[in-house]
Amino acid sequence: MARADRVLAVWCPDWPAVAAAAVVGVSADRPIAVLRGSSVVACSAIARADGVRRGMRRRDAQGCCPELVVVPEDSDRDARLFESVVAAVDATVPGVEVLRPGLIVLGARGAARYFGSEEAAVVRLIDAVAVAGAEAQVGIADALSTAVFAARRGAIVVPGEGARYLAALPIAELAVEPSLSAPERSDLVDLLRRLGLRRIGDFARLSPAEVASRFGADAVLAHRTARALPERPPSARRPAPELTVDLDCDPPIDRVDAAAFAGRHLATRLHAVLAAAGVACTRLAVTARTETGEELTRIWRCARPLTPADTADRVRWQLDGWLTRRARPTGPIVALTLEPVEVVAAGALQLGLWGGEGEETERARRALVRVQGLLGGEAVRIGVLSGGRGPAERITMIALGDELTPAADPAQPWPGRLPEPAPTLLLLHRPVVQLTTADGHPVEVTDRGLFLTAPTRLRWGRKEWSLLGWAGPWPVTERWWSTAEPATMAVRVQVQLDADPTEIRAVLLVHDAAVWHAEGVYE
Repeated sequence: MARADRVLAVWCPDWPAVAAAAVVGVSADRPIAVLRGSSVVACSAIARADGVRRGMRRRDAQGCCPELVVVPEDSDRDARLFESVVAAVDATVPGVEVLRPGLIVLGARGAARYFGSEEAAVVRLIDAVAVAGAEAQVGIADALSTAVFAARRGAIVVPGEGARYLAALPIAELAVEPSLSAPERSDLVDLLRRLGLRRIGDFARLSPAEVASRFGADAVLAHRTARALPERPPSARRPAPELTVDLDCDPPIDRVDAAAFAGRHLATRLHAVLAAAGVACTRLAVTARTETGEELTRIWRCARPLTPADTADRVRWQLDGWLTRRARPTGPIVALTLEPVEVVAAGALQLGLWGGEGEETERARRALVRVQGLLGGEAVRIGVLSGGRGPAERITMIALGDELTPAADPAQPWPGRLPEPAPTLLLLHRPVVQLTTADGHPVEVTDRGLFLTAPTRLRWGRKEWSLLGWAGPWPVTERWWSTAEPATMAVRVQVQLDADPTEIRAVLLVHDAAVWHAEGVYE
C-alpha cells in the first residue's frame, strides 16, 4: 500500500516545444526550438540530438541544426494546449494540481488504491496522456520535488529512499525545474560546482547551519530539496472562507480577451484581501460556472507565494484553456471564483521584510542576505507574533529566509496574558527596580498576586519618580499542575511616571522571586 504522503508527478517532456509544434503545424520528425528573445528555452528531442541546448543563442543553435524551426515563447499557448492533458489526467485520477504547463502533481495514495498498485497507476496515466495526444513520464516519491525529479527519469522511488535516490544526481538538477526553484538558483548551482560539490548528495551532506550561514535563503530551500524534505513546513494554514473572492460576469464571458480582463480584476481583489489578512497564497483554485450550471475547477500549485501578476496569468491561462479546448464549456461563463487552497504567513517563503517588489526592497534583501553570508544565518532575524503570557514570550525571532513559524500558537487562549497595549521596548536584561509605598516601604504581593499596599513611587538606579497611576496587578501562575517542577508565579503591573516629557513616562514591571524588575518601556 502506498504511503499517505507520497506524491505522483506527471511530466510532459519539452512541452513548450510540443505546444509550439502543434500550433505551427510542424511534424514530429522535424527539430523545433522555442526562443525567449534570442536564447533557446526549450527544444525537441530531435533538435537536442543535433546539438541544440537550452541557453544557446539562436545563431549557434541554427549552426548546429540548419533545418531548425524556431518559434517565439508563448506561455498562453503552452497553458491553453496543456489543459487537454490536465483534463485527461483529472478524468483518470481526480485531484490534480498544475505546477506549470507541462507538469502536474497529485496524491499517489488514491491512484494506487484504485488501480491496485503504484506501477499500475503509472501505466494508466501514461495511456490517458497518450489519448490526449501527448507523451508523458511519471514519477512517484515521498516529497513533491523528489517526485518531479523521478518523473524526469520515469522512476518510482522506494518509500523512505528519497535522499538516497537524489544523492547520485548532478548538482545542476536543482536548477532545472523552474516550478521548484527561483531564477537565481542557477547562480547557486554554479557556486556549488566551483566549490567541488558535483552531486546533490554532496550538497545534502552539509548541515543546515552551514548552508544558511554561507549561501543565503534560496540555498536553504535547495538544501531541503536535496535532503528530500517537504517543500513547505506543516505550518501552512487552512485558509479562512472570507479570503475567497467572486466575480459575477455581466455580460457572460465567451472570449479569451474578456477572460484576461476579468482575471486581472479578480487577481487584484484577491491580493488586496490576502494583504489585509497578512497571508500569501501558494495553492490557488480557479472555478468557473457557466450559464447552464456547469462548474469547472482547477488547482494551481506554486513553489513560492503568488504575486498579483502570477495570479492573473494563471487565471488567464486557465480560462483560455477552458474556452478553446475541444470539449468547450456548455455555455458562456457567468461567475468566477478564486479560492486560496493553501496560504502561509506573508513573506514566509521569500526574503521580503516589508512587502513589495520594488528596487529598494530587492536591494535591501540582497544586503541582508550578504550580512547572513558574512556573519551567519542568525545574524538577521525577524520577529514573529507568538503565543505566551509575558511580552517576551509573545515574540519568536526567526532567521531571515526561514519559515516564519512561531514557537507557540498566538490564536490559542493564554490565561493570565498581559493585556494590550504591549510595551514599545522590551528590556531583556530586566534591571532590578524598587516599587515603594508613600512611606518608603517595598510593595509586596500576596500568594494570590494582589498588592498588600498601594504603590506610589518607583526607584530605578539613581532616579526616582512618583506614580501618576498604575494598572494591574496581573498575576500568572505556571506549572501548578506539575509534580516534577515547583509552581512559579509572576505579577505584572503597568505604572505611569510623573516624569519629564523627555524621559520614560510608563514602565511595565514584573514581580518575580520577591524582586521587582523593569520588563518593558512604553513610549
